[in-house]
Order: sequence, then C-alpha cells, then structure tokens
Amino acid sequence: MLNKEAAIEKAKKVKFVILDIHGILTDNTLYYDEEGRKSESFSLHDRFGCMALMEGGIGVSFLTSKITRTDEQVAKIYGVPLERLWGTSAKIGKLDEFEKESGLKDEDLCYVGDEMIDLGVMKRVGFSVAPMDGSVEAKAVADYVTQAGGGKGVVREVAEFILRAQGKWVSIIQKMTENR
Repeated sequence: MLNKEAAIEKAKKVKFVILDIHGILTDNTLYYDEEGRKSESFSLHDRFGCMALMEGGIGVSFLTSKITRTDEQVAKIYGVPLERLWGTSAKIGKLDEFEKESGLKDEDLCYVGDEMIDLGVMKRVGFSVAPMDGSVEAKAVADYVTQAGGGKGVVREVAEFILRAQGKWVSIIQKMTENR
C-alpha cells in the first residue's frame, strides 16, 4: 500500500472505476433458503458511492466471472448501465477490450478487488483498491486499502477518496442533496 499522498496523486487521474462484485459489493457470504435459492446482501452506502462517482463524471462498471439477475438488479438500483456489467473470468482480456473501445489507458482506471483473481488487473491499473477484509495478496498490491469491509460501504469510501482527491467531493454532495 502506498502512503496517503501517493494514493491521492493516483486517484486524481481516475476517469473510470471497475468494481469486482463478490467481496466488494458483498461481504462474500451466500445465503440459501429451504428451496436452495441463493441470496446475498448489498449495501445502499455503495449505491451512493456509485451515484457520486457518476455525478462526478467518473464511469462505473461491475466485473465478475458471471453476471446474475441479482447483479443486474443491483446495477439498476445503483444506476450502473447494463452494458457496464461485465461477466468474464478473463479480467485482463476485458480490460484490454475496454481500453481499446473507450480510449482510456491503465492510468485512467481504478480497480477495486479483493482476491487472487483480481491481482493481475490490480497490478496494471493506475489506482488499485482492496477492502480491509480482502486477501493478504490483494491488500499487498493495492494502492489504497479501505477502512470498510466488503459489502459494508467500500464503494462509498472509494468514491469519497477519489472525488476528494479530484476536488469534486463538496460540489457533488451539494448537487446531490439539492437534486433530491
């Protein structure tokens, strides 16, 4: 992990945030009912984080091995466009494809991940983040480790960190509270 000043410098350059789902938007716990249906919990704090990033002109996407109907519903609630739900375990390949399509470069991107499958992308992007309860390996390569655990406001914290670094936080909060 970088010192705070170095992390702030990297966050200033972020134009797009890519979020892993499990361990970031969730706490990695799966619940099953008596019929065997799976469910997970998601934080509304992270909804605010996604909305604040987008209000600040920063794009947001979800990147996980497989997009589920639950993920689609969460994206809808969080305001993340369905075309920004990326389901693949070939995360580096998706990063290459996105950069080619968007014209963005590694230094323009933030990736938030918590586990071994995320390390390649975390090492490559300009600003990488891991939650405080992420794997030792993810935290070791992260530029910033949140105080929040997975499913407990990680995205909200990341949004505030990036938007404060870019000098946008106060105006976004003002705009978001006036518009509601």
